[in-house]
This record gives sequence, C-alpha cells and structure tokens, in this order.
Amino acid sequence: MEQTQPTATPSKKDMAVTTITDLHFYGVALLVCSISALLLRYLRHPKAKAVVNHPPGPPALPIIGHLHLLGAILSKSLQGLASRYGPIMKISIASSSAIVVSNEIFAREMLKTHEMVFVSRPHFGASDFNIYQGSEFVNAEYGTYWRFMKKLCMTELLSAPQINKFVDIRRQEIMKLVEILVNSSTKSSAIDLGEELMVMTNNVICSMAMSTRCSSSADQSKEIRRLVKDVLDLAPKFSLGEMLGPLAKLDLFGYGKKLKGLLTQFDDLAEGIMVEHEEKRRQSGGGEGGGERKDMMDILLEISRDESAEVKITRKDIKSFLMELFMAGTETVSVALQWTLAELINHPEVYKKLRDEITTVVGSNRLVEESDIPNLPYLQAVVKEGLRLHAPAPLVFRKAMEDCTINGYDILENSRVIFNLYAIMRDPNSWEKPTEFVPERFLTSSGTEKYYLNQVDIKGRSFNYMPFGSGRRGCPGSLLASTVKHLTVATLVQCFDWKIKGGEKLNMEEGAGLSAGMEHSIVCYPITRFNLLENSTLTE
Repeated sequence: MEQTQPTATPSKKDMAVTTITDLHFYGVALLVCSISALLLRYLRHPKAKAVVNHPPGPPALPIIGHLHLLGAILSKSLQGLASRYGPIMKISIASSSAIVVSNEIFAREMLKTHEMVFVSRPHFGASDFNIYQGSEFVNAEYGTYWRFMKKLCMTELLSAPQINKFVDIRRQEIMKLVEILVNSSTKSSAIDLGEELMVMTNNVICSMAMSTRCSSSADQSKEIRRLVKDVLDLAPKFSLGEMLGPLAKLDLFGYGKKLKGLLTQFDDLAEGIMVEHEEKRRQSGGGEGGGERKDMMDILLEISRDESAEVKITRKDIKSFLMELFMAGTETVSVALQWTLAELINHPEVYKKLRDEITTVVGSNRLVEESDIPNLPYLQAVVKEGLRLHAPAPLVFRKAMEDCTINGYDILENSRVIFNLYAIMRDPNSWEKPTEFVPERFLTSSGTEKYYLNQVDIKGRSFNYMPFGSGRRGCPGSLLASTVKHLTVATLVQCFDWKIKGGEKLNMEEGAGLSAGMEHSIVCYPITRFNLLENSTLTE
C-alpha cells in the first residue's frame, strides 16, 4: 500500500502568518456578528406572550451572548458550564441559542419519555450550500423519507446479514494494515498509526459501499477520502453562520462556494461509479449481479428502479446517502480506534489483560477472528470503555418539534437541544472514577470468570451510556463501527507491542473540531509479536 508522506513542520514565520490570519478572521467575524445581532434586534417585532420559564444559564454579554465562555473544544466548555449552572441550561451565541443537556436524568426524560418531541435534528448554516439539500438522511426531518431510509439501513444496507457478507473484506484490509506495521517493525521505523487507521477504515467502507478501495495511486476511493476530509475540515467554520443569522447566506468568507465545489467533485465521482454499476448489470443480462455479493450502491440502485417502493429514491438521494456514510463512518470509526489504542498503550496492565484473554480463547496458532468476539468479554469491555471516554460524536443535536415542559422548564418549539455525551458519560453521579480508563466497570465477576454486563449496551438504552446516540435517531451504523473496532483492536493487541516515539506515554490532549479527535498523532514504533510474514507464529 502506498505510504503517506509525513507532513512538513510549519516554520515560525508560517505560524505567525497563520496566527495573524486567524485574528483577522475572528475580528471580521465578530464585527459581522455584531451587525447581524443588532439588525435582528431592531427588525423583530415579537407578539406578546406568556412568561416562559427557560432553563438557567450563565450571564450573557450584549450581542455575543456566551461566545466568550466557549473554547475550541465545545464539549469540554459546555461540561464546565454545566458544573456551575446545572445539567440543563440555555446558552446563546449572538442570534442563535440552544438548550444543553448534561446528565442521564434529563437525557432519559427527553429521549425516552418525550422522544417524539425531540426526534428531529436541526439544520445548520452549511445547509444553504449543500447541493444535496432535500436528500439528506442524517439531518432529515422526521417523516416518510427519513423513516423509509432508516428502515432500509436497518433491514438491508447496514443490517447484520449484509455486514456479515463483507467479513472477508474487513479481514483483508486489517491484514494489509498488519503487513504495513510488520514492515515498519522490520525497519525499526516509526509510523503514524492514526493515519494508517484512517486509510484502513476508508477502504472498508468504500468496499462495502461501492466495491472500491484506495490500494493504488489515483484510485477512486483515495479521491473520496480526500474530498471527505476537506468537507469535514470545513464543518467547524460553518459554525460562524450560526452567529451571523440571515447574513450567513451571503457567504462572506467563501466557505459555501468551497463546499459546493467539493460536493460537486464527489457528485461527479459517484455518478461515474453508478454508471459502472449499471453497466455491469446490463452486461449480466439485466439481473441483479447473477448471485454476486451486492454492495450498498447495488442495493440502492435496485430500490430506485422498484416502482412499488414506498418512496421513490433518486440518484441525488443515493449520492447524498453515500456522502453521509463516508463522512460519518470513516472519520468517527478511525478516531474511536485511535483513542482506544492510545488508552491501551498508556495502560500496559490493561493491554496485558486483553492479550492474555485473546491468547486463552484464540490460542497461539491463528489470528483472532470476528467469530471470536462474543467469547472475548474483556475485549468488549475495553471497546466500551474507550467509547465512554471518547464518544465518536461527543455532541448530539436535536430539535423540539413542539412546546414541551421538562422538569418545570419550558422548551419551545424549534428550540435546538444539545446532548453533551462527553459530560453525560463522564458524570461522577453516574460513574465511579469517571475520567479514568477502567474497562472492568463493564464486567461482573463470578469466581474466576468474567461476564459481560448485557444491560449496558451501545444502543443508548442506558442513558448514562450512549456513544452512538439513542432511540430512533441513534446511529444506524453502530453495528458496523463496533465490528470494525473490536476486530482491529484485538488484532493489533495480538500482533504488536509499541514503543512511543519521544516519550513514555502518548499525549491524550483532545483536538478541536466536531469529531473530537486527538490533538497529537499516535507516532509509535511497532514491535512485532505475532509475525504473519513468518508462518503466523508468535515471536519470542
């Protein structure tokens, strides 16, 4: 596999220029924000209404609201504010406001007792520049189209039978990753583990979605990965649109134009792959692949041709769904893998326990397989604990469909609600030693045996633990993400030890952005223990 070239370290001059550019950007943003807020204040003429009992919140400044209280890592900033103002609070940034929920009690009431009130998701500034607007699934209004696509995900696209059809693809991609790490070990060279995990997860998802992967230069999947990364890099910048109110539509900083350009490139690429799939179908005589394994695009194209389908999906709908799949899948799965492996490397006693379990269950003559996972409770506990501390998406957004009262507080129709999973899953009222990496919290013992705590699962039914959300709007890809994560973690623990470059422990500082990735790369020297290149035997 083609190796990723290391990124050059920016010079002090470059850093200074970047800092000045950032200061200029935020200065202009604040000015425009102020003008926008003043315009809204003088243009609005609200009707008189009864007194509303809003949730509490910190004192706000004129125009900017609570902007000055929020840092680069929004989930941590909101957690800090919640510790002072309560587990449900209202915050505002210029013309935009939101209700923030930070404990399981309020989460349970809103996501279970009043689930249908909070079953939709809000739209953000980027929607004005999204060429797939109207075809989105992830942020679609709760209605016929969303229900149809969710049902399609759960019964076909991301169902257990469909995922199981691609077990060989996942094994193949993980083996390629292992081969890269073994070669690095042989050369005693350091490797950016996070970058390699990103490539691996992208290959898995592209293979399952469109039967393509980035194994060589100029490959379709490699181009998809570049486009998805560029779109995700733009996402935080669109948060500015929430402060600008109606002026956001003017695209003052050009991010809307850039987003349209990236999505158009993806659209052209996806269209070409769709044409290839359709041509293959014609060559097979119009059948559905002659019994061959169908990828997600095959299934979606087949449904688009079905005149009896409940909803007629279009080519635009298909491409929009695939783009959302790549954005939600590649980034979140690879980030979750990085965090869990980093925690394991920094906790050698946990690493040893996990390896001992794998050796006991799997033995010393073969690699761990997906079929072994149910028999590896400590592995499952490690994965769960990694997701508890580092949720793939630490903030979950919902919108109130109607007025609602929660514990005496009024939540008005169309209010945005932020469920801070980062705070909920680190709440000291729900978890003992909430900031520590302790997989044993998900196990119960009986004698010398360990049993998995089934009542605490990843589906969000325990409202103090919902790394993939909860209820109807829970992530439909959680099974795929969980499968990839379990197998990858088990394989790398079975095959390698690690020596950290430049220190004894990895830096666990969180990075800015919506995916809550690591601020610092996992740069390590892999030390081969299970050498696949030498007849798959354990090295001493």
